[in-house]
Amino acid sequence: MTKRARSFDAAAALYGANRPGYPPALFDAVEELAGRPLAGARVADVGAGTGIATGLLRARGAEVVAVEPGDGMADEFRRANPGIPLVRGDGDRLPLASGAFDLLTYAQAWHWTDPARSVPEARRVLRPGGALALWWNDLDCAVPWIAEQDARIREYLKVIGLPARESLEGLDLTTREVRWSRRIPLDTHLANQASHSAFLLLGEAVTGEFMAAERERLLALFPDGTVEESYVVTLRVARIGV
Repeated sequence: MTKRARSFDAAAALYGANRPGYPPALFDAVEELAGRPLAGARVADVGAGTGIATGLLRARGAEVVAVEPGDGMADEFRRANPGIPLVRGDGDRLPLASGAFDLLTYAQAWHWTDPARSVPEARRVLRPGGALALWWNDLDCAVPWIAEQDARIREYLKVIGLPARESLEGLDLTTREVRWSRRIPLDTHLANQASHSAFLLLGEAVTGEFMAAERERLLALFPDGTVEESYVVTLRVARIGV
């Protein structure tokens, strides 16, 4: 795993407390595209982090196990999800039995894998007819204030760059977009932004300067200190071995 991928370990509590969850409509779409209900399905949530997606899969009735490589994230996962099994590993070397799972999920995590390894690993651990579900939850840049903030962030982080999501070759994927929103305190929004890997690599002092300036800008737009974050979840599902 890269230094950037491991940057989350030192900020696991920040990540768990401020990152958004996922709407029920996302899991409805997963069920539709995977061709089976989550209830009773054997699911591995890979790159589980603090367990945001894992807990929601469990709530839908899935028999879920989490896979997480990072020490700090694993500790936070266990604190927040004491009843869900967790194994240490990553998508390039899944510590899972062959043909044992109905569904593999990667919530915000596929771009940290090497598809030359993670695709064969997915094929190995999925049962015939099983499915691989990848999704990314992004702030919706169709909303003007979000687009303006995104432009400022991209300019500020231009030396570091942003994670890519390429390398899906060899998978017959169906894509679905799910829109949703949440109303949260401004400080939660800023903490959410600060929990992204590029800001974590900059360090608290430099990130703090940027977020302080953002706070002043956004308070002018949201004087009551509450913002509505609008999201687009991009879901990609491949049914393997059908």
